[in-house]
Amino acid sequence: MTKRQAHDPAAFWEERYVSHRGESGRMWSGRVNAAVEHEVAGLPVGTALELGSGEGGDALWLASHGWTVTAIDISANALAVAAEEAQLRGLSHRVTWLQADLAQWHPSAEFDLVTAAFLHSPVELPREEILRRAVAAVAPGGRLLIVGHGAPPPGSTEPDHAHEIPPTADEVLASLALPADWTVETNGVFERTMTWKGTRMAIADTVLRVRRPAG
Repeated sequence: MTKRQAHDPAAFWEERYVSHRGESGRMWSGRVNAAVEHEVAGLPVGTALELGSGEGGDALWLASHGWTVTAIDISANALAVAAEEAQLRGLSHRVTWLQADLAQWHPSAEFDLVTAAFLHSPVELPREEILRRAVAAVAPGGRLLIVGHGAPPPGSTEPDHAHEIPPTADEVLASLALPADWTVETNGVFERTMTWKGTRMAIADTVLRVRRPAG
């Protein structure tokens, strides 16, 4: 049985975002991913596209720093949480929330920044194809930022997380098949700490940031 046969991706994520909500009413912390903040802070502000935006932590951080953001996710439940938070923060005018299956998505516009943070899934997700399409969404002079797990998440019991080793930044770079005139600005590992079940631990994320030539 394939992953797609075992789970419909849209149904899987809708159920997951409902069943995993904590007392805060959300599944995730709502904070920006540390590697995204590190890589984007200081960049010229413009338009941004986030792929797999979840409950909006990264998109809202970008919006709060002046970016005009389009955020795409497969889960209506996650996007509803994000949109409510955007309204509470007075950021609704800076973010457009779009529900879409990235497996079927194709870019129709260009952005100064395209981000995909932790675009991993225990159900079917053509990640490499999605990221290659994301290249076409980067405007001249713009950047593509990809952040991923450097190892399976701690405590994970999902088969794909427990047994699959995530790609390195070098492997992601090779899979993009970028034109030769693109510039690699970051290619490596970002180290952070997190608390898991009361234990503080070090986590390594893979980070790739590339820039399209301006002209």
